[in-house]
Amino acid sequence: MSDSLERLYHAVIAAKDLDPATSRTARLFQRGPSKMAKKLAEEAIEVVIDAVNGDKDAVVRESADLLYNLSVLWVAAGVRPEDVWAEMDRRERAQGIAEKLPKASEHRLNAKAVSDESRTKVIGGIAPAPVTENVARRPIVALQGGRLKKRR
Repeated sequence: MSDSLERLYHAVIAAKDLDPATSRTARLFQRGPSKMAKKLAEEAIEVVIDAVNGDKDAVVRESADLLYNLSVLWVAAGVRPEDVWAEMDRRERAQGIAEKLPKASEHRLNAKAVSDESRTKVIGGIAPAPVTENVARRPIVALQGGRLKKRR
């Protein structure tokens, strides 16, 4: 899986300086990070709508668009796929590949590990996790029943 994303990432790098009149990627780079972020959000919403509506084929198509726009934003932000894979590996070691602790809980756990570390360097042969930086939290929006429709 990551091989395809790596190829996509490198293709985005190769296309970013092409003629914006003929390259969608170059056009996104010309319009800047705000436009890139907007396109990524639009594609994410389309994936969600199609998933809620049970349209598997549309989820596949929109997911491909989502990954393309994510790659564009990564290139613009100076994020490399291996940076993301390293974070995923770190999370897998911390709580399992299919788990994601809420940010507030993760911060409390790391803070407790640090306070425990001041008393003991290693607990049960495992060094405590480093403290994460204090990051502003965004509100969480939940979708509720019913069918959703895409705007086109």
